Amino acid sequence: MMTPSAFVTILAQAQTSAGQNAPAGPLGALQPFIMPVLLFVMFYFLLIRPQQRQRREMQNRLNSLQTGDRVVTTAGLHGLVHNIKDRTVVLKVADGVMLEFEKAAIASVVKKDADEAKK
Repeated sequence: MMTPSAFVTILAQAQTSAGQNAPAGPLGALQPFIMPVLLFVMFYFLLIRPQQRQRREMQNRLNSLQTGDRVVTTAGLHGLVHNIKDRTVVLKVADGVMLEFEKAAIASVVKKDADEAKK
């Protein structure tokens, strides 16, 4: 009669010797590199690519910014574009109140055409 520990030892030795004699197959040498490549591809399509698309869309919105557009800043301030400079935007937030912000501080843009269509 064989003890369970002896059976496990024999089974482990059999698997080890069978694994050494097994044919490598067409992807045998590349097998350690497949998983990292698949992870990188997954990260690219799930994280990197959507962020790039979002950044590109926001840059296009900032480039097409015009006087009269309604904007919301990253701080949550709503205003009307009064003047556009190279790196900054002057917003009218109330009668006679103008604030100057970096273009990067603009979180969303509502075009004046879309605003007029709602009314």
